[in-house]
Amino acid sequence: MDNIKKLIEFSAEIDKMKSVYRRTLVIDKSRTETDAEHSWHLAMMVELFKAYAKPEVNIDRCIKMALVHDLVEIYAGDTFAYDVKGYEDKAQRELEAAEKLFALLPDGQGEEYKSLWLEFDEEKTPDALYTCALDRLQPLINNYKTQGHTWVDSVTYDMVEKRMLKIKAAMPEVWPEIQEMLDDSVRQGWLKK
Repeated sequence: MDNIKKLIEFSAEIDKMKSVYRRTLVIDKSRTETDAEHSWHLAMMVELFKAYAKPEVNIDRCIKMALVHDLVEIYAGDTFAYDVKGYEDKAQRELEAAEKLFALLPDGQGEEYKSLWLEFDEEKTPDALYTCALDRLQPLINNYKTQGHTWVDSVTYDMVEKRMLKIKAAMPEVWPEIQEMLDDSVRQGWLKK
């Protein structure tokens, strides 16, 4: 019964993810997305793009990884992808958050989720590289479809391209479409070269 109580409490705790807002607009431009929406979208994209995953990628593990990857932001907050200052202490904030959050789960389950989170964060395994690539693609799509909403003030083409190179490495067949989106964003004036 203790484990059931822990699972109920953890389920209630992660509801807070619905209140962690990101800078990325939803495509209808009505508001910014939440971490929960982003994680669901990413998990769905893991399944959608599976034909472009390398053969050694385990899609089921990647879906779990997508669902877990931003849970720590409940305590650590979201750090904008191009916020240099925010990245100075991001790793430490997120590690502390992971320790606190995953300790709420029953033995074994907490370690499993923390391990998935760490694997994603380290970006070294085929599963992590694939999931990370899609984590870069999801906001790119939203930014492209919202005329560069989060880019227009201070983000340059070079910054975005550098961040998107994970996609090229993990899913080379997808890269030409990404390149076209980036080039079109420059033509439209949403990204400055």
